[in-house]
Amino acid sequence: MRFKNKVALITAAANGIGRATAGIMVREGATVIAVDNNQGRLDEAVPSLRAAAGTSGGKVLGTLADALDATVVDTLIDEVARTHGAIDILVNAVGGSTVIDRPTATTEQLTFAEWQKLIAFNLDATFLCTHAVIPVMKRQRSGKIVNLASIDGINVNAIAPSITLTERIRPHWDKRTQASQAEEIERTPLRRVAEAADQARVICFLASADADFVTGLTIDVTGGV
Repeated sequence: MRFKNKVALITAAANGIGRATAGIMVREGATVIAVDNNQGRLDEAVPSLRAAAGTSGGKVLGTLADALDATVVDTLIDEVARTHGAIDILVNAVGGSTVIDRPTATTEQLTFAEWQKLIAFNLDATFLCTHAVIPVMKRQRSGKIVNLASIDGINVNAIAPSITLTERIRPHWDKRTQASQAEEIERTPLRRVAEAADQARVICFLASADADFVTGLTIDVTGGV
């Protein structure tokens, strides 16, 4: 079990890639701090994640918090580090384009306000959580950070997902015509679009000891697009 006795803090953990990642880690013995900003999603996800732990010894603690609020993040990291004695893994899973009304808009179609909203949603939580956890990991002289966007520091890697059928993305996928879906699949050498677990498995590799000598890397998880 790659994550036995590890403390993993995962943002956006109640659905999508974050939830899939939490499921793998708890099955492999981690204590998962599952952070989300929606209590309803947490109430649905946490019992399922706890059941997934089986006899691994893994634990799941659902935590309602806004990863885009600096004060909230600082308090959260301090409390987790103090309560559990360490934060071994940080997975920054907050991000995506559905934060705006036109998630498929191209750069030239975006308004500046939409652009600013996208940048804030995709970068601020990653910065705030990483900023707060780095001192903890430096004190420990160990730690893994996996982002859905890459930054420098400690043992940090990122994945670059293609379209992934999470709970947020699937409704937009289902609205596309069959021809549009077929075109997307056709341009993917593996001839399908990604599921959340496809991304989560790579995140868990990067977060495990298997990747101890891997840093500063972005892995495309795209099926070959």
